[in-house]
Amino acid sequence: MKEGPISSSSNFNHVPVMGKEIIQSLKELPSELTKQGLIIDATIGGGGHSAQILENFPGIKIIGVDQDPMAREAASKKLIKFGTRIEIISTNFADFSLDEQAICVLADLGVSSHQLDEPSRGFSFRLNGPIDMRMNPEEGSSAAELIETLSEQDLADLIYKLGEEKRSRRIARKIKNDLAENGPYSGTQDLSYAIAGCFPPKQRYGRIHPSTRTFQALRIAVNNELGSLDSLLLKAPDWLSENGLFIVISFHSLEDRRVKSSFKTDNRLKPLSKKPMRASPEEIELNPRSKSAKLRISSKKFLK
Repeated sequence: MKEGPISSSSNFNHVPVMGKEIIQSLKELPSELTKQGLIIDATIGGGGHSAQILENFPGIKIIGVDQDPMAREAASKKLIKFGTRIEIISTNFADFSLDEQAICVLADLGVSSHQLDEPSRGFSFRLNGPIDMRMNPEEGSSAAELIETLSEQDLADLIYKLGEEKRSRRIARKIKNDLAENGPYSGTQDLSYAIAGCFPPKQRYGRIHPSTRTFQALRIAVNNELGSLDSLLLKAPDWLSENGLFIVISFHSLEDRRVKSSFKTDNRLKPLSKKPMRASPEEIELNPRSKSAKLRISSKKFLK
């Protein structure tokens, strides 16, 4: 069920996080790979990372994957000048399959700046819109439908596990009581106001907004983000050629822990560093979203 209008891709501005680091990593690959290799951009978004790669490596081709129709439209417009070197596929990366080998699989996880800044998508508590949060607004159930159907206990568990929110029980009780007494919330700010009321006054105006963790939990649940990531971590190494790179950018600990563990325990992969790379102070100043980014890279082992 759709809630509210679907926004246009005209203002889908994808600022590629840690783009310089990714380009440098690709430059360190054997030259025979980058002369005519294939890269899978598993979260093409507005096409920012793909544009940088295609500009720096004239022989490379990219298959870009995204479930968001606005992202695909924006990426198509941005990358049209590269012609047949780019192919964009409509799917969640968890459902993607590949019959040939790639020199790199790149996944920039999480929600995009456009999705947060577009009220009609319902991701943000700062801009009022429908309580939606679907990466693909044409499929699945919205966050509003999720909070209506879950029991108080299940909602509390979800907020605690996926948002790491200590006040999950109080928040779930407040939400379910509001729904029972007044019906559905009018929008994201109405829901955010209810969540903030579960915090002491001094904590309602801190560095982290009181709604942050609950909104994160609902978004992750609506889009099955962790399940999709687990699927990608399992399948992507098989898509890589020998010495190919698996590059993942995560934005919160639930994602990063999965990536770190997979890179460490998967006998097909060799992590290229123990600690993740972080955005430079200069990049953070230009793009604050990059502050929480963690970039991990592993290489496909030669298996005898």
